[in-house]
Amino acid sequence: MTLNDFAPAAPEIVLLTLLCAVLLADLFVRDENRVVTFWLSIVALALTGLSLVMTAPVESILLFDGSYISDSLSQMLKLASVILVGVGFVYARDYLQQNQLLKGEFYVLGLFGLLGMMVMMSANSLLTMYLGLETLALSQYALVAFDRNSKSGAESAMKYFVLGAIASGALLYGISWIYGVTGNLQFQDIAAAISANPEMNGMPLWFGVAFVIVGIAFKFGAVPFHMWLPDVYQGARTPVTLYIAAGPKLAALALILRILGEGLGGVHETWQGMIMVVAVLSLVVGNIVAIAQANIKRMLGYSTIAHVGFILAAVFCGTEQGYAAALFYTLTYAVMVAGAFGVVILLSRQGFEAENLGDFKGLNARSPWFALMMLFFMFGLTGVPPWVGFIAKVTAIDSVLTAGFPALAVLMVLASVVGAFYYLRVVWYMYFDAAEDRSVFQAGLETRFVLSLNGIAVLLLGVLPGWLLKLCLDAIG
Repeated sequence: MTLNDFAPAAPEIVLLTLLCAVLLADLFVRDENRVVTFWLSIVALALTGLSLVMTAPVESILLFDGSYISDSLSQMLKLASVILVGVGFVYARDYLQQNQLLKGEFYVLGLFGLLGMMVMMSANSLLTMYLGLETLALSQYALVAFDRNSKSGAESAMKYFVLGAIASGALLYGISWIYGVTGNLQFQDIAAAISANPEMNGMPLWFGVAFVIVGIAFKFGAVPFHMWLPDVYQGARTPVTLYIAAGPKLAALALILRILGEGLGGVHETWQGMIMVVAVLSLVVGNIVAIAQANIKRMLGYSTIAHVGFILAAVFCGTEQGYAAALFYTLTYAVMVAGAFGVVILLSRQGFEAENLGDFKGLNARSPWFALMMLFFMFGLTGVPPWVGFIAKVTAIDSVLTAGFPALAVLMVLASVVGAFYYLRVVWYMYFDAAEDRSVFQAGLETRFVLSLNGIAVLLLGVLPGWLLKLCLDAIG
């Protein structure tokens, strides 16, 4: 192989090289100058994004004996994950400084996690997918326990690690069954083997698919494999929660689209029922339990479970329209939830976490602009037009109706109505309750600027969604 043969994998190579450079440079940076590591990480992300743009493929390209694929879907997901990680880094900087947590480990682990996401997004083999997944998972376990003085963080990290190890074992066990039945690891070969020999679609294959779905559901945080998610969201530091809530959801979507859509698309009727059960449970449990939460991070955790229900409902259809709706929903959800946690970070300061809903009381009196931005994020997550969450939910519901499942579509609409209660409660606190805390925000100019762009993007994507919807359809097609 020549250097040109490695060009499609340039983004991962560039990121890994720069990641090592950031790690080494951080060794020579004093604590009071640790912001240098932040800027080096931003440069690493910018160069990775540039390499993604420069190596964008015209058509699908296979590398490394077919275990790696570079196509429009992988490029789209990678570019979105790079942007989301960069936004998370910007939001985190002032918070970490104020709490004496600005350390190089946060950025190095975040970049390692991004590398795992990118490997998952370009995986064309079950083993490559698993390696990327574990790279991401191990980075997340360490990030949750990033604050060594936090007992809740350590407890959440241990729970996350133990449950994550079980889920990874289940996924690997399912992979072994699929390999045993089909004799292949690459997704196209698996699909071709099943198509050529329909007798493979029997109990052994179903058994393997069931274990794979357990692993996928855990990584998504879907019911009944969701118990880690609210505890990790609440126990981890808010910048870590933002990181886990945004980018990894795109990687989880790549996991399900590659394995179920490409590899096992020919046996859609085998896994369709399993996905439907998980989707319905996530829609019901996520929305109902979120109502009872007084901690906004925990509330957003349960609402994440509900949104995962929408994504899985679109995937359940097994159609290109459904997959494109799931892709659009995941991308826009990640943008909205990143902004919501960004406002939580903005309200926090040294020794104080703005975790309770009561901390948002009177925010309009303190800062009308950022109260408006939080309103944008809450309206978007609720699905109020013209914010992008409305378009995302409509496309998901439309894909379910087109596939011929009106009862599921009705449940999705009812779930959105229930979700409106706990999202609009935050808006009520901001605009109609008296402020209990009148402290001044300590976030820097770049944080405020990026947060403002984030809020405006949620509105503009809702007003002009056509280009992103077309990109999603093209990526799936």
